[in-house]
Amino acid sequence: MKIEELQDKANEIREIIIKMLAGAGSGHSAGALGSADFWTALYFGGVINYRSDEPEWEDRDRVVLSAGHYCPVLYAVLAEAGFFLKEELDSLRKIDSRLQGHPHKSSTSEVEQLPGVENASGPLGQGVSVAVGMALAAKMDKKDWRTICFMGDGEQNEGQVWEAYMSASKFDLGNLTLVIDRNNIQLSGRTEAIMPLEPFKAKLESFGLRVIEVNGHDIEEILQAMKMARVMLDGPTAIILHTTPGKGVSFMENKSEWHGKSPSTEEAVKALEEINSH
Repeated sequence: MKIEELQDKANEIREIIIKMLAGAGSGHSAGALGSADFWTALYFGGVINYRSDEPEWEDRDRVVLSAGHYCPVLYAVLAEAGFFLKEELDSLRKIDSRLQGHPHKSSTSEVEQLPGVENASGPLGQGVSVAVGMALAAKMDKKDWRTICFMGDGEQNEGQVWEAYMSASKFDLGNLTLVIDRNNIQLSGRTEAIMPLEPFKAKLESFGLRVIEVNGHDIEEILQAMKMARVMLDGPTAIILHTTPGKGVSFMENKSEWHGKSPSTEEAVKALEEINSH
């Protein structure tokens, strides 16, 4: 897809997210909307290898969603990519749905899995450890597939995250890309008021990560950063994705209360009108 087509696709993803959340009556709006440009670039910009008709293809790149509450955007792009029927998106957060409020993946065959989901997530911080393990396994087995781990900035409060960064650096995991959504909000307020991260880039670099900062709403920048990370094989890369939470919906943008809030029917109508006008 061309850049303009990817931007249009990202707005379509935002529309889907609003409809899903309004239908569910619960869920997380801000992060999902804010990261829609990144997820669109990831799945439709030609930077990862996957087969939607063969979701367990051995040579696929592994995409780990550590911040599980972002899952509406993951579900939306997976459906758009053909991993499962779009009609199933209407079942978000419903009883017995494969689209739960945090993605799940079970080791038992008795539980039907949602194609395209690589890990169970919910407790923040665990996904990056899973991703480091996947990347290390690929390196040990001399496999060419890569691991991409998506995290929130509030998630950086977890000590486990920094332990995983140290391990990624120690084992020179050049096949690992860490993407951190720097939207500056978390559940109960602004990140810098709750637990300051700055100087964030310097902290990441001190743990042995190569750091790239991008405008998380500039799809061309995102694609360039992902391609750079793919060829830098001497160690792990972290991409700081500067985004506006609630992007595209004026009454949600930069408001921490929308971290874990879904729109009412009336709010959804207004949100869709705004997204369609972009």
